[in-house]
Amino acid sequence: MESAALDLDMERLSIYKAARTIKRRDNTLYNALRSIYEDSIFVGEISHIWPELPLLANLRCGLWYSSNFQSTCYFKSTDGHTNNWSFNTSRLNLHVALLAGQKGGCMIVDSTRKGKRFPDSMSKTIPIWTCVLNRAIFNYRNRSVGGGSGSPQDRVSSDWDCSLHLPLWVSETEKLLIEDRLEGWTAELEASGADIASLALSLEKPLRPLWISQKTVIWLNEVPEYDSWDFTPIMLVSASSPSGAYQQKTTSEFSWNYIPGAGDDEESWARGLSPNLFWKHAYDVINSGPNLCNQKVADIVEKDRVYRAQRGGNASQISVRPSKFSRTLDDLPIKQPMELEVPNLDENKDSSSSSTLDNSTIFWLDLTNVAVGATRLAMEISCSDSLLTCAGESLSRCLENAEAYLHLQIVSSKFDRFSLFRNLPYALDFARLNLRQGKRLIICCNDGQDISICVCLAILVSLFNDKGQFDDGKSFSETHMTKSELRRRLVFICKFAVTARPSRGNLKQVFNYLSGGSAGNASSK
Repeated sequence: MESAALDLDMERLSIYKAARTIKRRDNTLYNALRSIYEDSIFVGEISHIWPELPLLANLRCGLWYSSNFQSTCYFKSTDGHTNNWSFNTSRLNLHVALLAGQKGGCMIVDSTRKGKRFPDSMSKTIPIWTCVLNRAIFNYRNRSVGGGSGSPQDRVSSDWDCSLHLPLWVSETEKLLIEDRLEGWTAELEASGADIASLALSLEKPLRPLWISQKTVIWLNEVPEYDSWDFTPIMLVSASSPSGAYQQKTTSEFSWNYIPGAGDDEESWARGLSPNLFWKHAYDVINSGPNLCNQKVADIVEKDRVYRAQRGGNASQISVRPSKFSRTLDDLPIKQPMELEVPNLDENKDSSSSSTLDNSTIFWLDLTNVAVGATRLAMEISCSDSLLTCAGESLSRCLENAEAYLHLQIVSSKFDRFSLFRNLPYALDFARLNLRQGKRLIICCNDGQDISICVCLAILVSLFNDKGQFDDGKSFSETHMTKSELRRRLVFICKFAVTARPSRGNLKQVFNYLSGGSAGNASSK
């Protein structure tokens, strides 16, 4: 009996190992990039149906699926998970609503690995977001007209749609549970200090999501004009095919395995390649085939690293463990040269072009004289500014005044839960010293989206009043710090720094420091 049980366990283990081996072999770099390229063709086709509508990438996965995004947004699937629904004032994405209002709508691209047609960010997070914004705008217009101060654009329309629009596959029970929370979320938005007035002026029609996947049927001779609808469309384009029926693919040159949602979790497969780099070299990468793809990508990443290092940018060396299967993929004999047309890819496009969305902007926060951005842009900043870099390597450039530059080695909360907490006193002393002298302050981190945003948040709360005026800490000394106040200041930052994506761990450290707590409590609040 023991022998039979042992044989059964060994058999199960062998099946498990075989399954893991097959999975690792399927999830190769070439399979991921080829799958992304194939899905990008679908995204290009949809964007050409309504070419006037701006195309946005939902970070980070969505950014892989086109070379022609006009902007980005950040809607998390976790905010739409069943029984975990949330409207997060740290991720308001108000620039998306403003852009949709200006252009008459927009398209948002994302993808999912889970075999579903749409990620939860599209099934529930964005529908909740559109509904809450519509309700806040409706309330604002009611108050404006009721108070007699409303402009013609603020007039309340009786048919302004404030209802929740969810896709058919979300159950009625779940819809009812979400609807019960809408009023509370609307109140949170109104209390956050968000600029509802600008939204009310920009949006002539309420926001409403529409869902488009590779299974959606669109008759090209009957494409509706989006401006004929009685709402502002937020078209949610799920790039990947949900079907697992045709995983194995073959071309005249190669065989490869299709991976739905291949752009997700890029740290596990991209080997240092970014979406921007991929689209600059898409022809060469896809044409290299499964066996040569890894080396081709390694060469591209290394050349880019050297290029940035020579210009003083953050350029850490990429170390990748070689795959056991890099030499075991079978490819078909080459019968003819591969003809590959990269969709909408301008080979002459400058790598620093804003359309690449590769952190190419310094965001000035209204009239505060404070800005945030990516470290690589710091080389272009005038020497008269004060500069605070919060991650990566110290810049090689020399400022005329040594007191105008400070480098702090702050790492993500994933690697050190107290790194930001320990460095905030130095950041605040530096900011106070330079702002007292009337200097502009630029705060940078590697991507300009997380650590620099949190340092900036601490500086604004500590040294500025709620009107955005520098008061050297007078208001802060007279105020009891609350999470609500911290959220209000973060909303102010995100109004200007539209790519901001502060992590929860770093925000906790900022709150803990400002409220007088200890580092040990940063993870418990």
